[in-house]
Amino acid sequence: MKYYELTIDTTSEASELVADILTDLGSNGIGIYDNRDLLGLSDSGVVWDYMEEHLIVDDGKAQVKGYFPLDGYDQIKSQLKERLDFLKENCPFDYGTLGISETLVNDDDWVNSWKQYYKPIHAGRVTIVPEWIDYAPDDGEYVVKIDPGMAFGTGEHESTKMCLMFLQALGVEDKSVIDVGTGSGILALASARLGAKSVEAYDIDDNAVKAAKENSELNGLSDKIYVANANLLDKTTGKFDIVLANITADVLITLSQSLGDYMKKDGVVIVSGIILKRENDVKDAFVKAGFEVAERMNMGEWVAFRLTK
Repeated sequence: MKYYELTIDTTSEASELVADILTDLGSNGIGIYDNRDLLGLSDSGVVWDYMEEHLIVDDGKAQVKGYFPLDGYDQIKSQLKERLDFLKENCPFDYGTLGISETLVNDDDWVNSWKQYYKPIHAGRVTIVPEWIDYAPDDGEYVVKIDPGMAFGTGEHESTKMCLMFLQALGVEDKSVIDVGTGSGILALASARLGAKSVEAYDIDDNAVKAAKENSELNGLSDKIYVANANLLDKTTGKFDIVLANITADVLITLSQSLGDYMKKDGVVIVSGIILKRENDVKDAFVKAGFEVAERMNMGEWVAFRLTK
């Protein structure tokens, strides 16, 4: 089915008003693209991923997108112009240009077009396979089926690959594992597939928790993996053989003081998601907290550590 995607140029302050107008006119979904959202995330202290600095711009501009079927579209567009004219006359603050652009799109494209870019990803003996691809593994190959949904984690990122390589080098058979900031659940799933006796996986993002639970079921590993919504380690009191944290430098530095409390004797901490220019900051924080760097791994612009205490 085809839709018109309407894009309205506005401001951060007026974006919700414009979104309300599109909703009232029957839009099948609303998207607000506001540069200040990125700025707010950058300043929030809970960002678990990096973003390009040039994207963090406080220019006050925003775009609001709405989606309308072809039937009755001319009438909807006429009503939209009337509503926007009313907004121009009565809005007490800057509303931007309120310029309108339109694109004809196919809803099948929204749902499926992104899937063509995902292929099986190999990391040692572990292969991450999109759930919509038929894949025949070789002997000794461990397959993890994944549907990332709206969560971070397809296995393609270097930080994830390094964690997978560390897990295989360590051996996880009959060990307990915790995955902090699990995203789509790849590391938790791989741990269970490699023979871990139990895995706990936590994420602050509802979409990630949903995706990780669904992927656990997809792989038949729900009995081994406990997934829950939590801010970092807030909901666990256990001690683990392997502690995984593939997050960001700033969050890892914060966690450096507490991760050791969740390690069993002779346990291991694997940290990743560290961009090269923050490597020393993270390493110094963990050394100060009593950890030793047992092994360093580097892929591209990213670094991971295996730590002991």
